[in-house]
Parts: sequence; C-alpha cells; structure tokens
Amino acid sequence: MDEPTSVSILILGDSGCGKSTFLSRLSVGQRDNAQAQSEHGASLPTLRDMDQPFEFQVRVYNRRFVLEFHDTSSYHQHWTLLEPDVVILAFDISSRESLGRLKGWRDDATRYFQNPSTEPMKDGERIPIMVLGLKRDLRVEGERTIYPQEACRIAQELRCDLYAECSALTGELIREVFEDIASVAAKSTTETGGQSDPGCVMM
Repeated sequence: MDEPTSVSILILGDSGCGKSTFLSRLSVGQRDNAQAQSEHGASLPTLRDMDQPFEFQVRVYNRRFVLEFHDTSSYHQHWTLLEPDVVILAFDISSRESLGRLKGWRDDATRYFQNPSTEPMKDGERIPIMVLGLKRDLRVEGERTIYPQEACRIAQELRCDLYAECSALTGELIREVFEDIASVAAKSTTETGGQSDPGCVMM
C-alpha cells in the first residue's frame, strides 16, 4: 500500500473566531450533518494543544494524504517557525471586527511564508492561502451582516486563492469545506501547486 503524503496546514485567525471548534468538528468524522449535530450538538470534544498537529487521513485523486493541522491557539507553539504547505485565514462571520483583521493575518502569512528573497520566486513556490468563514450559524440579517459575496471579494483583494464558510457547531457545510481543503492540500504537492488561477474562488 502506498505511503500517505503529509501536508502541513496552518490556521491563522483571532482568538475566539472558531478555529478550535472547527478542528473539534473535524475530529468527530465526516458524517451526515444531521447525525453529527444530534450526536454531539454543542458538546464537541476538546482538543489538547499538546496533541498538535491534529491529523486527518484522506484520499484525494487516488492518492493518500495525512493533513496535519496546526492551530495558533497554542501558547507554546511558535507558529512563525513552521513551514506550512497551506495557510487558512479564519474569521468569525458574525463579527465585522474579525473580518477586518484578516488583512493583518494576511500580512503575517506573506511576511513569514511568502516573502520573496532577492531572487524572483518561480511559479508554484508560493503556498496557497484560503479564507475560511466560521460560525455561519450566527449570521443574522442586518446592516452589519457579512454575506459570502462580500467575504469572497475581500479574499480576492487580499490575493487569497479561495473562500469557503461553514458552521462547526451545527456541522453545516463542514463536509464540503473539508473536501475543499483536502483538494487544495493535494494540489499543493504537485508541480503546479495549489494556488488558484486566476484569483480567488468561492467554494
């Protein structure tokens, strides 16, 4: 049997935006959303920082991969020293402040992982960056509502590769988001890389 290829994925985002809950939801498996909600509800398992990276095995394009997720909530982890293959910028859909701080996280991703050296970077050397909206279940109609089209536009302005959103609490769109991440992770191991061409794609 072929050995799985490891892909390192770093999730950046404000404290409390839902990163840990998202990973907790992934840890219960890619089951039917209604089943996952009825079985777990709000009582998702608590993941321990010491167990990072959180690993998930998948098969994409007839190849086996181990997705290694690193969560920035760990106080003991110097994430700037990591060498991720994919970066996910997460924000809270119910918070415009969280959305506004995406630029700062994008700047950090550029500074530490995409900062070109004095030599021009070749195609495929830049890692894919995805924007992920969390807490979809808290979206409330009103003047401050963040709709997917707006979030995708901001992701485009930040020169990110794709936008997706989900609710880790209810399980809504979790399966689809995980499949999107797995696809980008798999493509990051190819010669052409996982960056979208052209621009940002809304998944």
